[in-house]
Amino acid sequence: MGSLLLAVIYLAFVSLGLPDSLLGSAWPVMQTAMEVPSSYAGYVSMTIAFMTIISSLMSPRLMQKFATKWIVVVSISLTVMGLIGFSCSSQYWMLILFALPYGLGAGSVDAALNHYVANHYSSRVMNFLHCFYGLGAVISPNIMALALRYAHWNEGYRWTAYVQIGILAVCILSLPLWTKESQSEEDAGKSAGIMDALRVPGVVLTLIAFFAYCAGEATCFLWTSSYFAGTKEGLSQEMIASFGSLIFGGLMLGRLIAGFISNRVGDRKLIRVGLIVETFGILLVLVPGSQYYTAVIGFLMIGTGMGPIYPSIQHMAPANFGKKYSAPVIGLQMASAYIGSTFMPTVFGFIQQNVGIGIMPIYLLLFAALNFVFLELAYRAITLLD
Repeated sequence: MGSLLLAVIYLAFVSLGLPDSLLGSAWPVMQTAMEVPSSYAGYVSMTIAFMTIISSLMSPRLMQKFATKWIVVVSISLTVMGLIGFSCSSQYWMLILFALPYGLGAGSVDAALNHYVANHYSSRVMNFLHCFYGLGAVISPNIMALALRYAHWNEGYRWTAYVQIGILAVCILSLPLWTKESQSEEDAGKSAGIMDALRVPGVVLTLIAFFAYCAGEATCFLWTSSYFAGTKEGLSQEMIASFGSLIFGGLMLGRLIAGFISNRVGDRKLIRVGLIVETFGILLVLVPGSQYYTAVIGFLMIGTGMGPIYPSIQHMAPANFGKKYSAPVIGLQMASAYIGSTFMPTVFGFIQQNVGIGIMPIYLLLFAALNFVFLELAYRAITLLD
């Protein structure tokens, strides 16, 4: 029963990854079809992320009132609604409208599952879990690439919705498997409030580091395909769309590798190694030239380096701050992450519109540095507390 439940949790994380990479891979075509500036992708992304912030901040209270399995089912249903809405959109304002359920479905389920796994499973399981997020995020840009080749971008969203509906059906059928839920609810019921968690040394520094990480990650999600379209020559629309999966493929690879070594290496070392690999990838993307091969390798390395950072920060929450604070800290981390996801890709949209998309590696390098600095400061604050 425990193995089957874990398989369902993995599948739920595939569903989390599916919607995240579609907008970036399809935007070069969507922008033309809707006759809007390239920076308008940021407004859609910002709306999705803003709703996810609200959902994340609600997650500690929702975990106290509802079982995790119901949070999963309702959240996936909301993302299905958003995907189908996007597939029916013919005007830009419709994207903003359907971005509301699209984003609302992500935050609570992400926080609830991260809290559940952080308190019940090892770092290895957490990394493998987020590897499956990467799997979902790799699948959907390729679905979109097929849609652009054989149909239309709307079909890419519709076909992804069908996959999401299949995952939702499995989650509904698996509801009796959640036998550990009573313990999870007991842990959630004893958790502290958000304001109490903010007073714990190291929490705010971790939130800033998480903001920086997700600012870089979300910028890659949204603008990688546009980077190739704007800096490389002779690429087809389908190839440009498929390059949107590079960062997600790297995330999946990085988390797969981390899953095998995390129990021996530890979360902090994994994060440090990941940041080094990410930096090398950014430097490769910086290499000038019209050929796309170096940038392909670079973005794959960026994703690989980023891979263990997110799950390792989440998994460290109970160990760093105690189980009493783990639920609100993970909820705050999710909210901080999505604040970075909300605003910084949009900020980059304005920058690249005025300076050029070629500035993207410098932008990513800035947030990698901030991520490193604030995590190290957080470790120091936690050590002094101990």
